Amino acid sequence: MVLGRSLLFAALLACALPARAADPILMFLLGVAQEMAASAIAHAPPPAAPEPGDVYPGTTVPPAVLKRLIDDSFLYLSQTQRGEIFAALHAELMKPANSALRASIIEYFAHRALLVRAAHLRLAGLSAGEKQRLADEFRDALKSIPHDEAEKLRTALERGLLPVPSDLNRLLLAAFD
Repeated sequence: MVLGRSLLFAALLACALPARAADPILMFLLGVAQEMAASAIAHAPPPAAPEPGDVYPGTTVPPAVLKRLIDDSFLYLSQTQRGEIFAALHAELMKPANSALRASIIEYFAHRALLVRAAHLRLAGLSAGEKQRLADEFRDALKSIPHDEAEKLRTALERGLLPVPSDLNRLLLAAFD
């Protein structure tokens, strides 16, 4: 439950990166990457029809695809943590009460997972100076965040739950001192 809330917070944080902190070149490259991904998906050959028991009921999505999406998108998490995400998502998708929402849940999760991956890769591509500047802005922003929210953020950083590279994670943690 805590991991789920932390991941939601991480996804929201990744999507809410201030525009002034985003380099226009990086934004352009991210847009190109999204177009390339969309093009690859559009031109991919249709998958072979899966066996009825190999997909989530009412969809054409096999659990293995979601497992791979999680492994590919949440690179900064341990294998155990990624397994917890899959188990929680799988349990929600298998609930009979969610039968009408299964496809929407999968689509929403896939979209968010790809945004988290893109944010992580974008942050990993920053130079050391850009990462330090981002950490300095983070330090300034911490002054306006309520103490309990700042502590939740610190805990998420300490546990490695945010989609930031390890070197940037260390810089952000140092901003608390």
